[in-house]
Amino acid sequence: MEGGDLEELKRRKLQELQQRLQEQAAVEQQKAAIEAQRREILKAVLTPEARQRLANVKIARPEYAAQVENLLIQLAQSGQLREKISDAQLRDVLSRLAARKKRDIKIRRI
Repeated sequence: MEGGDLEELKRRKLQELQQRLQEQAAVEQQKAAIEAQRREILKAVLTPEARQRLANVKIARPEYAAQVENLLIQLAQSGQLREKISDAQLRDVLSRLAARKKRDIKIRRI
């Protein structure tokens, strides 16, 4: 009896592990598909120079670049972009976002 129960337990654990691995693979595949779709949208709305600038920003400040990418994708999906965004226009967007998030640092002496 104990040997059969042990084999059944091993089989169940193996099935659970296989199911978890399949779920993880599906999630990874879905993330890859979403990322590919994001790249295609950005490729469609940015000139090569602007894409290069955004890639440089992504290296230096990934969270900031993600915010800009989300904004551009949102504008593209809502139909507000009529033409490709040039490097100069992207610099303008970057500077406007940077000005909006500028931090005031105050030092108080006690």
